[in-house]
Amino acid sequence: MSDRVVLITGAKGGLGTFVTQRFLATGATVIGTARSISREDYPAENFVALPADLTNSAAVRSLIGAIVGRYQRLDVLVHAVGGFAGGKTMAETDDSTWESMRDLNLTSAFYVLRAAIPHLRKSGAGRIVAIGSLASVDVHAGLGAYVTFKSALVSLVRTVALENKEAGLTANVVLPGTMDTPANRKAMPGADFSKWVQPADVADLILWLADERAAHITGTAIPIDGRSA
Repeated sequence: MSDRVVLITGAKGGLGTFVTQRFLATGATVIGTARSISREDYPAENFVALPADLTNSAAVRSLIGAIVGRYQRLDVLVHAVGGFAGGKTMAETDDSTWESMRDLNLTSAFYVLRAAIPHLRKSGAGRIVAIGSLASVDVHAGLGAYVTFKSALVSLVRTVALENKEAGLTANVVLPGTMDTPANRKAMPGADFSKWVQPADVADLILWLADERAAHITGTAIPIDGRSA
């Protein structure tokens, strides 16, 4: 992994932090992006911070162009950008919530994939790992907008896997349940945290899917649930 160039979107999120640290530990060149991110967030020699709004098509093209211009390659994309909103029926869902869930959970992935795929194909062993949600496996009342676009993300990534298999480029989606992050603990203080997914475990799975040894795994949506009490 030390010779690979890795782009991690949402690199400062609850999961993105663990993922970024995992890849940095391998010696890979890691480019972390988020709306707000800086070199000081990860003081490692192999880390580069490139802030970007991934819901903006031009900003995404500029981001990928900057990476390829500097390193002449891109080997791994981990797309961890996303957002959550719930609590309303579909009839109660307003335009702002619908558009936010669409842009954060689907449109951002489309923009990044569209810009990155041509370069990932040239790698010969390119890897795409997107972060979905276990909630997308089934419908949930009150989570319509969120589940709709997380489900569509799975279809998007599986299509990418099919279209690029001959180039040695794999694409998979990880579907975590509720993760044990500070933000989730604050939002749900009465929950049983022991049943939540540990972000470190999800990060380990992502790292494995990005490894050259996982060349035979593509087009999958992999659930990772929490631990039983």
